[in-house]
Amino acid sequence: MSKTIKLKKGLDIRLVGVANKVKAEVSLPKTVSIKPSDFHGMTPKMLVKEGETVKVGSIVFQDKYKESIKFASPVNGVVKAIVRGEKRKILEVLIGLTENQEVESIGAIDVNGMSGEDVKTKMLAVGLWPYMRQRPLDIVADPKNAPKAIFVSAFDSSLLAPDFDFVLHGKNKEFQAGLDVLSKLTEGKVHLTLNGKLPANSTFTDAKGVEINKIYGKHPAGNVGTQIHHIDPVNKGEFVWVVNAQDVVNIGSYFLNGFYAAKKIIAITGSEIKDPNYVEVIQGTNVSEILSGRITSDNVRVISGNVLTGDKIDQDGHLGFYSNQITVIPEGNQLKFVLTTGWMGLGFDKFSNSRLFPTFLFSKKRFRLDTNTNGEERAFVMTGELEKCSLLIFSRCN
Repeated sequence: MSKTIKLKKGLDIRLVGVANKVKAEVSLPKTVSIKPSDFHGMTPKMLVKEGETVKVGSIVFQDKYKESIKFASPVNGVVKAIVRGEKRKILEVLIGLTENQEVESIGAIDVNGMSGEDVKTKMLAVGLWPYMRQRPLDIVADPKNAPKAIFVSAFDSSLLAPDFDFVLHGKNKEFQAGLDVLSKLTEGKVHLTLNGKLPANSTFTDAKGVEINKIYGKHPAGNVGTQIHHIDPVNKGEFVWVVNAQDVVNIGSYFLNGFYAAKKIIAITGSEIKDPNYVEVIQGTNVSEILSGRITSDNVRVISGNVLTGDKIDQDGHLGFYSNQITVIPEGNQLKFVLTTGWMGLGFDKFSNSRLFPTFLFSKKRFRLDTNTNGEERAFVMTGELEKCSLLIFSRCN
């Protein structure tokens, strides 16, 4: 039975730089990257060498301790570099694109005639399995575990997050095919959670074979961990699998079209971006072409993901595997004059949730905030603020 949940606590930090609902064209990147650090707790075992040619869907490496879990190349290209860090830890695999990016199809796969074990075997073999994440711990799902349920969140409430209604508009067929695949992987329910405050498009509302739930409230309402907690909590010894809405489309696309399609539409956001909008990119794409000529200031931080849970990358870095946005905000390494923009200032440029600054009166004002923590690392002081807004408690659940 579907549920309607209303969160009383939470916090929406209103930043400048929401993406306009416009899709821009971008050229193919020169390189893409697969970063093992995107997959928590996974130790890679390389299956290719530098200089080796790979095709779309070619297996690049596998989990050293769970060899059935494989990671595929999103492009046709040549392994340009295997970047290593301390103790020869693999940091990323760089693949340079070749001119020909055509892919061969093996034909549509009828998932209705397959068992759950057949579907799992197929997804593991072709590199689709990393889309499946497991709670607790937010790791790539262990195929040996049986999930009590699978969760798909159709919206994201984090800062400047993309609008999945816009991103997946017209993807009804692929999304439904992906849900049909997921339903084969669990004897429990497939939960699809919608934002109760806004109308959803038919891609989500017409979905079949799922339990559609609605949730109202501020961030972290869109965090799938929060949704699990309120809809079907995880008890000791139980597991829940989580799939991003765009990854559901990629899974469905494979079974419909017969080839590995590692594309997604991401939001280019942040106060330091000129004309923030949406672009379709290849998974792990190099962001230098996307950001070229669009950053409006020099001293910035580029984040793969949102400002709460994303990863800092260079301006010529690469998009994370699970990231659906790039955020560019001011770097907070500049000194602030104490009487104006410092702690004794009036605070008309500062966000306030506790009526410390007069901006709490402006409920729709958006802010250009930087990364400054306004002091050194210090111990927690138990004031009750964490319990009041619940933001930091749940921000890592996504």
